[in-house]
Amino acid sequence: MDKRYLRTHYDLRPNPAGIMKKSGNTVAAKLREMQAFFGLEVTGKLDEETYKLMQKPRCGVPDVGEYNFFPRKLKWSKMNLTYRIMNYTSDLKRNEVERAFKKAFKVWSDVTPLNFTRIRSGIADIMISFGTKEHGDFYPFDGPSGLLAHAFPPGPDYGGDAHFDDDEVWSDDSKGYNLFLVAAHEFGHSLGLEHSRDPGALMFPIYTYTGKSGFVLPDDDVQGIQELYGAGDKDPNPKHPKTPEKCDVELSLDAITELRGEMLVFKDRFFWRLHPQMVEAELVLLKSFWPELPNKIDAAYENPIKDLVFMFKGKKVWALNGYDIVEDFPKKIYEMGFPKEMRRIDAAVHVKDTGKTLFFTGNKYWSYDEEAEVMDAGYPRLIEEEFAGIGDKVDAVYERNGYLYFFNGPLQFEYSIWSQRIVRVLHTNSLFWC
Repeated sequence: MDKRYLRTHYDLRPNPAGIMKKSGNTVAAKLREMQAFFGLEVTGKLDEETYKLMQKPRCGVPDVGEYNFFPRKLKWSKMNLTYRIMNYTSDLKRNEVERAFKKAFKVWSDVTPLNFTRIRSGIADIMISFGTKEHGDFYPFDGPSGLLAHAFPPGPDYGGDAHFDDDEVWSDDSKGYNLFLVAAHEFGHSLGLEHSRDPGALMFPIYTYTGKSGFVLPDDDVQGIQELYGAGDKDPNPKHPKTPEKCDVELSLDAITELRGEMLVFKDRFFWRLHPQMVEAELVLLKSFWPELPNKIDAAYENPIKDLVFMFKGKKVWALNGYDIVEDFPKKIYEMGFPKEMRRIDAAVHVKDTGKTLFFTGNKYWSYDEEAEVMDAGYPRLIEEEFAGIGDKVDAVYERNGYLYFFNGPLQFEYSIWSQRIVRVLHTNSLFWC
């Protein structure tokens, strides 16, 4: 499995008669290259993290460009391009397939001077087809999951062409693989883009369903395509989502929770995983772990005794057992005892020593008894009365070794529960050792 994966995505050429050349072409070197690309610990060994990553469904274009010996980036020398749909998948109606491809091209024409026209006969610049296993180009597909599709960089003949694996289940929603999302990624290759190592980018090589609401091309992809073709003048979304930088001095957070010994730090549609054994925080899309959750959350906390994590967005709460959403969730927050008119929770933290969970919203906070599953009497109270000096709002909070860490914009306040006072004020990004 691992050798085939590396050969496919990292150009590990099979060596006849098993003579090993001493070059960067060994399995260990290719594993290191792959680990570095995905920001894993670079060991050159097939460890659990690397093996897990190899299991994920992905695009079939290699992560290391084969064509980097060209003196320039490969791109089309004209702005008006044609495409032709050669055949169809039986998973969707014909007009659904056509709509998915049209919408996928629009993602790129919206931000460049490029125009795409569909032709129904003859040779188009971008020929689109569905196929299975060996389908005529010496880059065979592999049955369900694994490789989803691949596309060739701009050029004559099969240059620009995009092939979709018809052993997948294609859909126009979250079931199976979303044809529009995969096509938008592949057409990026057809236009000359390579894979991005930004986990928020459309050109990241691993598939994540990003949700029903209108897709907006991330900033990383906009920069990449405009470097090749320049900007257009018809962009309906001038704001393209940027991937957060953990060492940004202005960094502010949405939520923080523990999860089975890891710390999860939420920002926009992402979270960082901070593992006690890992130096580098890993940035991942929220939807890549929990597809049913919203793209952004307000608050989160772990109840380690029940081994559950609770996540909040607006008036809803989800209970998670690892990767699984507990049945009967999401529920409404008023079912926990919050007033019906309450719109959202800003931050939440479970204090192990007391068995209480503290909820912050606006300038007030509540105390919740986890064992009895009721709100404590005498709440809400003003944050300022109990936690003087942390400001009148809390973005995120966590507890460690008898201290509460309150985040308010770019600052965090270290508060001693025992002496009931602020001990230190830090930058939010010091959480990541910046």
